[in-house]
Amino acid sequence: MKKILLLFSFFFIVPIVAQDKKMTTNGIITFEASVPFYEAVEAKNNKVFAFLNSKNGTINFVAGIKNFHFERSLMEDHFNANYMESKKYPKATFKGQIEKFSIAKINAIPTEHIIKGRMNMHGVTKNIRVMVKISKTPENNIVIQSDFSLNTDDFKIEIPFIVRSKISKTVNVNVNCTLQ
Repeated sequence: MKKILLLFSFFFIVPIVAQDKKMTTNGIITFEASVPFYEAVEAKNNKVFAFLNSKNGTINFVAGIKNFHFERSLMEDHFNANYMESKKYPKATFKGQIEKFSIAKINAIPTEHIIKGRMNMHGVTKNIRVMVKISKTPENNIVIQSDFSLNTDDFKIEIPFIVRSKISKTVNVNVNCTLQ
């Protein structure tokens, strides 16, 4: 009898609980810190982990710093060694809460929400608040998209004097994740 009850709970109760959790391991974050008239400073990371508890609206993101790739390998080397110090600070994280979130109100039309939380990058934790667009796919996946800016000074990321005029301190960030 115990075995039957255990099997019943595994096949029927676990999937119900799991429906509250949505995640991906292949979210995308791109950033751009270009200055006019100089070479583009852009990178993309398509191995971002994102986790949403759709019951209470908590959300987490983890991005490996070495997973940001540039068009030029020399830029990538400088980014990891000199700016982000990826051996010392291997990841950037965000833990937050989607304000006024209700999974029942999410549909195919993107709706704007505010996410408040704590970003940890380069050994510095900072409270941030960003606007996101959230929608649902026909497969019942959750799509989260956001565009926002970060300042390198806020995270103690030093840009060497010799290239300071070629790299913006304001970094434009784009997040695009489909959580299943």
